[in-house]
Amino acid sequence: MQHNVLILDFGSQYTQLIARRVRELNIFCEIFPYNQPPANLKDFKAVILSGSPFSVRADDPPHPDLSEIRGKVPLLAVCYGAQYLAHFNGGEVAPSNIREYGRANLSYLKENEAFLANIPANSQVWMSHSDTIKSLPTNGVRLASTHDVENAAFRIEGEQTYAIQFHPEVYHSTDGMQMLKNFLVDIAKIEQSFTPNAFVEEIVAELQTKIGSDRVVLGLSGGVDSTVAAVLLHKAIGKNLYCIFVNNGLLRKNEFENVLKQYEHMGLNVKGVDASAQFLDALAGISEPEAKRKAIGRVFIEVFDQEAHKIEDVTWLAQGTIYPDVIESISVKGPSATIKSHHNVGGLPDYMKLKIVEPLRMLFKDEVRRVGKTLGIDAALLGRHPFPGPGLSIRILGDITPEKVNLLQEVDAIFIDGLKSWGLYDSVWQAGAILLPVNSVGVMGDERTYEKVVALRAVQSTDGMTADWVHLPYDFLMKISNEIINKVKGVNRVVYDISSKPPATIEWE
Repeated sequence: MQHNVLILDFGSQYTQLIARRVRELNIFCEIFPYNQPPANLKDFKAVILSGSPFSVRADDPPHPDLSEIRGKVPLLAVCYGAQYLAHFNGGEVAPSNIREYGRANLSYLKENEAFLANIPANSQVWMSHSDTIKSLPTNGVRLASTHDVENAAFRIEGEQTYAIQFHPEVYHSTDGMQMLKNFLVDIAKIEQSFTPNAFVEEIVAELQTKIGSDRVVLGLSGGVDSTVAAVLLHKAIGKNLYCIFVNNGLLRKNEFENVLKQYEHMGLNVKGVDASAQFLDALAGISEPEAKRKAIGRVFIEVFDQEAHKIEDVTWLAQGTIYPDVIESISVKGPSATIKSHHNVGGLPDYMKLKIVEPLRMLFKDEVRRVGKTLGIDAALLGRHPFPGPGLSIRILGDITPEKVNLLQEVDAIFIDGLKSWGLYDSVWQAGAILLPVNSVGVMGDERTYEKVVALRAVQSTDGMTADWVHLPYDFLMKISNEIINKVKGVNRVVYDISSKPPATIEWE
């Protein structure tokens, strides 16, 4: 993979968004924690320093060694990065007199500066900091100011080093993409060559070199990621790819049979394994979300290992890991605080003795879909909503029983089928139903009921890193609520989740 842009992460909530914006310019980039930089720094053509929740004035601020970067490759420092360059290089950073957060406008722009090319006067930017740069570092040249922030942008004379106190990557910085383009394309001279076609050509050649004539086994889930990974591998190694689709008993209604039929028409070598009973037995009595994930992961490995052993001379295990999985599994402060464990990040037990290949490891979800389109995968399959690896187990709050799974499958089917019949499915990034661990009082006919509550969830997102709830039509919600309560015995109340990510997550567990 081409090493074009390195993003050093200081823990900012926006770091992943910087990467997405760079990728939108058809330029490949990678994120590394500031304290775990790659060994091959000289391979990168530009470096971006992210923002951070930390202050450079703290007792122990993030303090990377930039000696192999500054003055040697073009460098763009964003927010904390800009303050870091100032504070440790002869400038002054102090608490801001006012909270510099939200929209601002560039009231001063230095003329004839490549970084500011095609940026109009009063361009809107997004501020998010409580410290401010009072004086520039040694050889600093002011490039831009706002009404409240004198040193909103600067460069360092004699270097291709630029720094900004605002966030060009967020939507509210209206000319942020132009600034990133100015820096990466015009200043750093990086080619805009990272396209789906180029990725397919490069990764197929890489897979052929890496795998050779070895055999590979892949666990298919029916989702976009594993499907695109399978087709990529099939393109690279053909009949040496063996796919296994495990039914964990926690899939959507009729999904096991439907997905197997889809794969029949794609030329993939797929074996379906129904292990529902094993998974449900392992989950009996477990309520804690992370414990449920681990139980599912353990049984999946057992089942998968058993099936893989039936294939002779398998050397590799392929996984549909994508970049957000990787990002959420590392942190600038060592192992990340557990939001949720990713079942396909972190390797396998030693006894499996398989090497891992992850062809999509460096792609965001929307990039995976574009690669799938390039590979000729059916649009309906590429348009499928993401579905969690642990399946309905993390949409059933509390312990798992076959009865609860059946109930939620029926509710989910009504919701998803309704989205499709109303023409709403493709405008939603992910949707599903959640079975809550509470009963509520209801009235059916003249009788009092005390039955389950289900929540419906529909979100809009690009890659799952952030998400907004979807404003589904009231008429649709009313119809679906009535249909669920009338058709699914045991449910007497339906609610709609209007939380966004952050602060909530997309899934409830």
